[in-house]
Amino acid sequence: MTSPTLQDRLPPAEPATGPPARRPGRPPRRAGAVTALLVKTTLLAGVAAVALYAAPRLYQQGHWTALGVLTAAAGATFWIYLSPRRLPAKYLLPATALFLAFVVYPVLYIVAVSFTDYGDGRMLSKEEAIRSLVDNSAQPVPGAPGYTLTIATGADGGPLVLLLTDPATGQVSAGTARGLAPAPAGTTTGPDGRVTAAPGLRLLTFAQANARAAELKDLRVPVDGGFVVGQGLSSATVARPVLTYDRQADTLTDSRTGTVYRPVDGKFTDAAGAALPTGWHRTVGFANFTAVLTSPAVRGPFLGVLAWTFGFAALSTGASFALGLGLALTLHHPRLSGQRLYRSLLLLPYAMPAFIGILIWQSLYNRDFGLLNQLLHTRIDWLGDAWNARFAVVLTSLWLGFPNMLLICTGVLQAMPAELVESARIDGAGPWRAFRAVTFPLLLVAAAPVLISSFAFNFNNFNAVQLLTGGGPFDGAGGSAGATDILISYTYRLAFGGPGAQYGFAAALSVFIFLLVGLITLVGFRRTRALEELNA
Repeated sequence: MTSPTLQDRLPPAEPATGPPARRPGRPPRRAGAVTALLVKTTLLAGVAAVALYAAPRLYQQGHWTALGVLTAAAGATFWIYLSPRRLPAKYLLPATALFLAFVVYPVLYIVAVSFTDYGDGRMLSKEEAIRSLVDNSAQPVPGAPGYTLTIATGADGGPLVLLLTDPATGQVSAGTARGLAPAPAGTTTGPDGRVTAAPGLRLLTFAQANARAAELKDLRVPVDGGFVVGQGLSSATVARPVLTYDRQADTLTDSRTGTVYRPVDGKFTDAAGAALPTGWHRTVGFANFTAVLTSPAVRGPFLGVLAWTFGFAALSTGASFALGLGLALTLHHPRLSGQRLYRSLLLLPYAMPAFIGILIWQSLYNRDFGLLNQLLHTRIDWLGDAWNARFAVVLTSLWLGFPNMLLICTGVLQAMPAELVESARIDGAGPWRAFRAVTFPLLLVAAAPVLISSFAFNFNNFNAVQLLTGGGPFDGAGGSAGATDILISYTYRLAFGGPGAQYGFAAALSVFIFLLVGLITLVGFRRTRALEELNA
């Protein structure tokens, strides 16, 4: 039989009843809970304020889809954050909302526009186009009285109020979009008929009224036989629309000539084929995509533009990577002093806004006064010759892109274990062999995603081409593509370089470019995965 130990003789420990000990320096949990509650309350109050502000306006304008999305989003937010559970959803909801708002919605909107003929002269719905045509056809009614006009608003601002003085009687009326009403009691006028004081209203000066000229132009005060419209800032008259719309027949009729306009391809057109200026956008199916594939203006120079786009993206990305890697290796040498100063100076192009840098380079390339020709004592036409302009675009893109590659390569080199290179050198490998067999493969694995994204960026580098050369030089034969045009600048000229902007056509071209860049990116990432497996 064993004797009891000292532990057996001790009385049992009583359970702790006080608060658990907390680590020194850690703030109390209660303060953190109060802070979290305040943050959550503030965010939910913001969501509620946005919903309450936007919902009535969406309802009044008939945007039912947007109203449904707003209601569902606000309801889901409150359902998730007012519950102590659903912790993963509390973190996923903000990221998902931002992803839907800034990535998914723009892409879907561009795709939707690509199936329409949306563009200049076709930006309104049919109802809006009819209303615009009728309102803009207003002509002064013969024999109608003219009014002396004074423009005002409410005491606290708000919509415009037209104070109309009848020169014959001196009576003043207040006109708004709802109609005419007597002016406020106590309204006074000057010798010229303009109102000098109106209780409850704030009279606008000519400068203040001119700042709201667009609102004044659209204001219609309904009266018998037409509506009152302003003529400038000091007079008004009664006008009547010349065009009248017959909803049953779906026609517009000019009351002066009797001409009847019928809807044809999104515009009201008469029997002779003359169309009224304002039309409406329609769904045209795959017509824009068919035009991209069949239009001679697109199909003719397309292959040349596509080849140069690949060449420009590859040269810009490859040259930037090579220069950035070379500088990173040079500055990574342990015996080099002043590394931080050199890196700071080399990163200056990265800190400068790109469009300013491009415009500076454009001045450097000037044939007569550019710094490059003055230093070289030449008169090279850098931007007027096709191959010189291409070289200039690639060189400018290299200057803009190498600092990013320098940062990436420097970070990878500093994070790379030095033992790997030392082991290769112990095995007999020289500096070049160690770099080619050890350093470069590991660096390429880490830099491959950056190279893919840089290639995709240069594939659509609109600023570098448009600001530097405008896509030119052109051959002078009336071609639509210039020597330095890439797909995105060529698309811009086709869609917006004509008499009117063709947003639907531009959206269809953007979809093609998106699919092409997406395919290139997919192939690039697959090759990156194979490279990682090879070096694993």
